[in-house]
Amino acid sequence: MPAPTRLRADACPGVFATHAAADGTLARIRLPGGALSSAQAFVLAEAAEELGDGSVHLTSRANLQLRAVRDADELVRRLSEAGLLPAPSHERVRNILSSPLSGRHGGLTDVRPLVTALDHALCSVPELAGLPGRFLFALDDGRGDVAGEGADVCWQALPGGEGALLLDGADTGVRVSAREAVPVLVELAEVFARVRGSAWRVHEVDPGPLVDAALRRGRRVPPAALPRTGPVPVGRLADGVVVAAPRFGELPAGALRPLGDLVVTPWRTLVLSRPPDGLVTDPAEPGLGVSACIGRPGCAKSRADVRADARAVLSALTLPSPGVRAHLSGCERRCGKPRGAHLDVVATGEGYLVDGTPVSTARLAEEMEGRQ
Repeated sequence: MPAPTRLRADACPGVFATHAAADGTLARIRLPGGALSSAQAFVLAEAAEELGDGSVHLTSRANLQLRAVRDADELVRRLSEAGLLPAPSHERVRNILSSPLSGRHGGLTDVRPLVTALDHALCSVPELAGLPGRFLFALDDGRGDVAGEGADVCWQALPGGEGALLLDGADTGVRVSAREAVPVLVELAEVFARVRGSAWRVHEVDPGPLVDAALRRGRRVPPAALPRTGPVPVGRLADGVVVAAPRFGELPAGALRPLGDLVVTPWRTLVLSRPPDGLVTDPAEPGLGVSACIGRPGCAKSRADVRADARAVLSALTLPSPGVRAHLSGCERRCGKPRGAHLDVVATGEGYLVDGTPVSTARLAEEMEGRQ
């Protein structure tokens, strides 16, 4: 499969390489496995208030963003001291998803030690600093929650201590032990870096060299239909675990400080050890599945203030959970859209397209409810 010809360079933002948004400088902080300590959360809250727009924004890759950053150098200093930038040369490639409840509630294998080992191993290979910022690793503890999130390379735990190797979410049939999970993922990233040309993602290259490399550390069986569970549901779970959702993935700095150690999930929710104030923890809340990009005025490409329109939709919804699952986008780029089934709501400048059908802004809530 020939690598595509890119018309523009990969410009995924980080902290050292920020993005110039309409509302100012945007910095993205990678959190391998979504883990954030209480001390790091406090530093981020202070930075959001003193250097940014006052909020911490969750992403669909379990990372965090600060918007309207006024002093990027000061932000680098603070995050470095907090241990959030351990490898400046590899900062934008530390993209590692993991099962957010692993080691806390359910799952076959606690993948948290594997996340730490993968992060360290990834950052120890100089050549991997050149991976595209979109290249994504995943470690699934067997329940199948992050295995379906579009990772380029993923190890999914299976009963008996082995795991399945997935490329672009599909089982390759290669089985690798937990002990070999990190080495094989790093080796696959190295192979991809050598063969990728201008490709950004695994699905754009011939998978053969990657599978061959994996087989040097594992064994082959027929590919199987592996478990898939989807997003971790909001609510109170056993073992004292709480999953909470900030509306539209935007968490005011004041709400972040008291949360303690936490895990950010790929579904813009938080895994906590105690009930939070001001965040959604009721799985029956109408409109819990409605998300939106930043829209105007934060994005110059957006044709509408989609979050204001989304709030209006939420106030008009009458359906109970699961209710409406939709993503509102300010333009065709559809930034932040979820991977699962949802209504595709895109601003046109004169209203919205709801799964391709033109709808006025005034009738948006009615149209979205009618499609459930």
